[in-house]
Amino acid sequence: MATEWRELTGLTGGDPIIIERVKLTGKDISVEGNFELPPLARLTMEDQVFIAMFVRCHGSIKEMEQIFGVSYPTIKNRLNRIADQLEVARIDTVQPKNEVLEQLERGEITVDEALRKLNG
Repeated sequence: MATEWRELTGLTGGDPIIIERVKLTGKDISVEGNFELPPLARLTMEDQVFIAMFVRCHGSIKEMEQIFGVSYPTIKNRLNRIADQLEVARIDTVQPKNEVLEQLERGEITVDEALRKLNG
């Protein structure tokens, strides 16, 4: 399977892939539609292996340095490059409503500031 996947990602040259049919092996069940690959599956095979090793090392960059024979900055740069490709979730920077209202009530912020914080 890994060989087929490598050939597929090589064929697409990094362009997005849409899966149109999924069949369960050993069963007569298939689902058709347009399915995007999950974020990790969109990575190159080499980056997927790198991330799998990082997880197996429990996030130890020191251990990754030993396994791959590269320096700390090299590991960090690769992790940063991969992280830039994985827009899985964004952290919401909007403050909780009750906290903003309490600040407004105490006179710590103006009504305009409270509206700005509540609206992000």
